[in-house]
Amino acid sequence: MDALSRRGPEQRARAINPNVPNVARMYDCFLGGKDNYEADRAAAAEALRLNPDAALCARENRAFLGRAVRHVAKWGVRQFLDVGTGFPSMGNVHEVAQSVHGDARTVYVDYDPVVVQHGRALLATDEHTAMVEEDLRKPGRILEQAADLLDFGRPVCVLLVACLHFVTATEDPYRIVKWLMRSTAPGSYLVISHVIKTPKTIAAAAAYRSASAPVVLRTEEQVGRLFTAAGVEVVEPGLVRVPSWRPDLNALAGEDAARVDFLGGVGRKA
Repeated sequence: MDALSRRGPEQRARAINPNVPNVARMYDCFLGGKDNYEADRAAAAEALRLNPDAALCARENRAFLGRAVRHVAKWGVRQFLDVGTGFPSMGNVHEVAQSVHGDARTVYVDYDPVVVQHGRALLATDEHTAMVEEDLRKPGRILEQAADLLDFGRPVCVLLVACLHFVTATEDPYRIVKWLMRSTAPGSYLVISHVIKTPKTIAAAAAYRSASAPVVLRTEEQVGRLFTAAGVEVVEPGLVRVPSWRPDLNALAGEDAARVDFLGGVGRKA
């Protein structure tokens, strides 16, 4: 059994236990959602105590996701694979993509059956969108199931937004991105955001130690190597703090953007 297949029933049960903080539900707390339990709210509150900018990071990361999808759709891509999607929220990938191309197709992937249930209920009447229950550590199985809706002979945008920092070095995030992108056609895109190692995030990581998945902090150089491993070229403005990636009119000023310890970037496969 390789590193990508080691997540067993015990870890899966921990991820859906309402008494164990769940990273997707904690993220939902930061975004002001209602899909969370007391244990999640307590852990999110502790993360905010340790890093008062944690909720700002979540909101700005979500905004980055929307901008990235909109730009990639405008560049002509009509297929999206959102891995580690988490609970549905405002401005979901399929909604943003379909605002540009009405026939855009989206496959969401998450290993939490509660997240999957919510997603399938939301998408029940949309024939261009599907929800797959699978772990991002098993990219081969993800690609196999996504192929029921997506045509990998045409460009696809693969999204790994705020999820790779829950993948350990042993589980090898570089192998995951390489595997996902090697099956895509030229002209495909890869979108990544990842929390980075700073004094604030080191402190806040303590709130995740008892959660469904501990956070793995990486340096800017380590995050950049994800794009290299995937064989894609990062497009302008490069790998930056997420508020600074093609900002809109409501963007944070430079000094405030530096408070957001998330890096984001978009790469294109030649």
